[in-house]
Amino acid sequence: MARTTPHDHPPAEGKPLYRRLAMELLGELRDGTVPPGERLPGERRLAGHFGVSRETVRQALELLRRDGLVATDRRGSHATLPGLPVEIPASLTFPVGARAATPGTVARATVAWEPPPPEHAEALELAPGRPTLIHRYRYATADGRGLRTAVTSFSAVALAEVEELARYRDRADGTATAHLRRAYDWMRRAGLTLHHRDAITRLAGTPSVRVTRRVHDQYARPLEITDLVVDAQQDALVYEFTLPGRAATPAAAEPSR
Repeated sequence: MARTTPHDHPPAEGKPLYRRLAMELLGELRDGTVPPGERLPGERRLAGHFGVSRETVRQALELLRRDGLVATDRRGSHATLPGLPVEIPASLTFPVGARAATPGTVARATVAWEPPPPEHAEALELAPGRPTLIHRYRYATADGRGLRTAVTSFSAVALAEVEELARYRDRADGTATAHLRRAYDWMRRAGLTLHHRDAITRLAGTPSVRVTRRVHDQYARPLEITDLVVDAQQDALVYEFTLPGRAATPAAAEPSR
């Protein structure tokens, strides 16, 4: 919904305003502007967006509810028109670069409640020194080869919106094992549509590369940022993309040395 722009309403043409608004919303549902399952903004925001009263918004949403095009729960309204979700769960792994532990390897993850690195605080719009949930991940073979480490910082929005993440605050002592493999599923279940951007850079003077993932929601609010460091001499990164209307296309690429 955040990707839409305000509309100029056409002449009345004999139709009540709430019906015209319902048709506009229906058009956005059908053309994918509002993806299936995406949480719609609240009544006040919709009213301001379309330049109508909140009562008009309520009537339009009720019309769409009766047709089964939107549903409402305790968190508000969301689109229910059938179609592909914006993100296929398998297309995003938390944290970026995570691998399943196999014989001869070690995978460990912990959480802490502490101030994030300054660059993370800035990306998440957190005040300097303000603590948040930090997830640390380490994977390595028994001989230390194939090492990859990841540090994730979550935003105040993520902790406020995603109940499962918020629960970790009281046990985030930095020592207890805490694999948050379902973090992205939890975000989706909370009505958040995930958009991510990965940037890959070389670390000067080392054989490693850094992958920085930033995830935000449908309102452009930051949710998390992860810095993954990979030994590029011993490892490769594999990315899988799912495009609308097409099958998933895996693409493996080993970072240049």
